Amino acid sequence: MNAPLSTQATVWPDHFYLIDSSRTLEHSLAEDAGRDSMGSKAFNLLRMAQAGLPVPAALVVGTYFAHHRKQYQTPLREIGLPALEQATGLKLGDPRKPLIVSVRSGAPVSMPGMMETLLNIGLCDATVPGLLRQTGNPRLVWDAYRRLVASYGEVVEGLPAALFENELQRVTQGRDERQLDFSELRELTQSFLLLYQQHAGHAFPQDVHTQLLQAVQAVFASWEADKAREYRRLNGIDAAMGTAVTIQRMVFGNAGGRSGAGVGFTRNPSTGEPLLWIDFLANAQGEDVVSGRRNAHGHEVIADLLPEAWQALEQATDALEDIFADMQDFEFTVEEGELHLLQARSGKRTPLATARIALDLHAEGLIDTDTALERTAALQPEDLATSHLADDSGTPAQPAGQAASACSGVCSGEIALDTARALQRAAEGAAVILVRPDAETHDIAALETSVGLLTRNGARTSHAAVVARQLGKVCLVGCETLSIDMGSRSLQLGALQLREGDTLTLDGNQGLIYQGTIATVKQPDPQVIARLQALREQQSA
Repeated sequence: MNAPLSTQATVWPDHFYLIDSSRTLEHSLAEDAGRDSMGSKAFNLLRMAQAGLPVPAALVVGTYFAHHRKQYQTPLREIGLPALEQATGLKLGDPRKPLIVSVRSGAPVSMPGMMETLLNIGLCDATVPGLLRQTGNPRLVWDAYRRLVASYGEVVEGLPAALFENELQRVTQGRDERQLDFSELRELTQSFLLLYQQHAGHAFPQDVHTQLLQAVQAVFASWEADKAREYRRLNGIDAAMGTAVTIQRMVFGNAGGRSGAGVGFTRNPSTGEPLLWIDFLANAQGEDVVSGRRNAHGHEVIADLLPEAWQALEQATDALEDIFADMQDFEFTVEEGELHLLQARSGKRTPLATARIALDLHAEGLIDTDTALERTAALQPEDLATSHLADDSGTPAQPAGQAASACSGVCSGEIALDTARALQRAAEGAAVILVRPDAETHDIAALETSVGLLTRNGARTSHAAVVARQLGKVCLVGCETLSIDMGSRSLQLGALQLREGDTLTLDGNQGLIYQGTIATVKQPDPQVIARLQALREQQSA
């Protein structure tokens, strides 16, 4: 809900919106609140908060400022931020009770992973002791601080991510980074601060208001990033709509064994099956899941580790479908056993899933006949078929590797190890499988021209996997037996040595990888086709 200001005489600035589910509605600060003005992500958060779902308080800087970027700074500093501080009972930069926030993008239409996000804004040398007192968790504090320095360096200063990732690998020596204790993370933070200063040419900003303003500026600027431009081109999105920026109180999934972060879909986005489809990492932050640089686990981990949070999530996702009348792609954090929802949007899905989800939602009474027909109007029977390995394909007895399947189907193609190679060979008429260390959205141009994606790291719900599924590409992520040597343009897949240009087959139905080209066959889903035909005949009757 929209929270009141402390002084009724204060004039709330145009194009700013406050979301706070813990307060009663005294008067509206957002009479013009809508998808176009505050972005789809924030508008959905507002609706979720109004429905009583657990949404951390947030301040939204509207889409208007994407094209008037200097005009938001004074109202943000003088009115907007104080309202958020009042809503949370915390204060940005306060050495005793510091407000720590995330800064996220959000256009009127969904553009997963195409713009920037910054977490842990507000941490600095002066606020570390206050967050330590608030949480009693030194590991959380130093983990959050080192993450901020690295992400701020990458997003705001344009420093290469590998600069900090290599230092992290040097410290972990093959261990999971979640096994580092607070003293190791404290030392890592100091190393990151030194790397930042050496490569940025100045110290990491200790003024938290500078952090916040530069983070907001960086998120607005990411609207014009190459990958965002390419995504808009591919999807016919008008650049004039701009993006909003949401400044939201941080909740910490890296608070220990009873915490974690996850991304999920209320139904299977490949098949439409009405079961929760979730990637989750214990003692982690959301960027670990969506960035494509980390592997994740399925719902079994959260169900076993945090059964009460899992039960709350099941109930919350039922509510999401009731609110939005569609399958939802959502992000969540569990902090010390308590569930918080950070995002919900209509999920990207395959054509088969499009049909089944619409039919099931209609049968469940969540959408009417006209809506179901509208959502499936463009689908033909051939769209509802999935590629499978042919029975007589001579499939090798043993696959060369296994990975998590983010999108079903089967494809064969030659290996390309970077965007330039993928674009070149695709232009020459070759079927290409893009093989990368991480599932990252920077590869969207290559992904659009490839038949499939295979990665060493990444979760099924990482932004790149979501985009691959939307594009209809077979996508396998998190192949732990895969290693890539860019120097020799080769890769190792278990015991198998391959070079760029060699051929692979990805079986997204089983999550298996084979050497060479294997024959496939299209198998339609007769039950879904029959249900869809019956719905169409019902309308015409």
